[in-house]
Amino acid sequence: MMKRTKSESKSIDFLYGTALGRFLLRPLVSPAVSKAAAGFLSSPLSAGIAVSFAEKNGISLADYEMPEGGYRSFNEFFTRKIKEGRREICEGEIVAPSDGLLTVSPIEGGGVPEFRIKNTVYSIGTLLRDSELAEEFAGGTALIFRLTPAHYHRYSYCCSGRIKAKRRVEGILHSVKPVCHDNFPVFIENSREYVVIENGVLGDIVQMEVGALLVGKISNHPCKIGDSAVKGTEKGYFEYGGSSIVVLVRAGAKNMIKTGPTAPDFEIPVKLGEKI
Repeated sequence: MMKRTKSESKSIDFLYGTALGRFLLRPLVSPAVSKAAAGFLSSPLSAGIAVSFAEKNGISLADYEMPEGGYRSFNEFFTRKIKEGRREICEGEIVAPSDGLLTVSPIEGGGVPEFRIKNTVYSIGTLLRDSELAEEFAGGTALIFRLTPAHYHRYSYCCSGRIKAKRRVEGILHSVKPVCHDNFPVFIENSREYVVIENGVLGDIVQMEVGALLVGKISNHPCKIGDSAVKGTEKGYFEYGGSSIVVLVRAGAKNMIKTGPTAPDFEIPVKLGEKI
């Protein structure tokens, strides 16, 4: 399992776990600060960070495509492509859309479907900004894939089917580290994008990308309603920042998915393409 460095963990714990930290956090989660950070991380000045970051986080650069002359910026390294054959797309209707740490949470509630992460309860209607669509997932399951900065940040479609709807929700950019959920409803405040995929076996599935602290930019490949989603085909990538992908499955489909432990605070390490 890849983890944040000690300094990163201490910084996040201070910002989200103390009154002073939360006061200082306010300007950091603004789009203006994220834009400034993105400018630096996409510039040649940041290129030297890549090698030390890879070494510190145990990332084998041999697994990834390397541009001629090396990475020209930290963001080019961060959005690197993995080499052919380094990830297997498994059989089954649904697979992990990314590398990450998976949390499984039941979607509970009658008229207001919701799930819990740490001490925060998330309304599906608020998350999707669509109460009618949210009702489809009452009694279903939320799969939350948390990507740390050390993970591979390209992601794929978790299942195959027809793209039935798509939406972008503007927001701010909190960290997605578990401690942050104690003080902020991260998933309903952060910038996010989602598609509804109509799968012939599982019914409608929502796949949502959620940006996070310091850039966390979501770069999805173009798609339109009516297009086909193909399981394991690259959907897009996150620029710098730990990020999350939320997959919602309906009640009738959850018995077809075996995820292991389902405590809402338990994280399961997974790889892109792994069967869920």
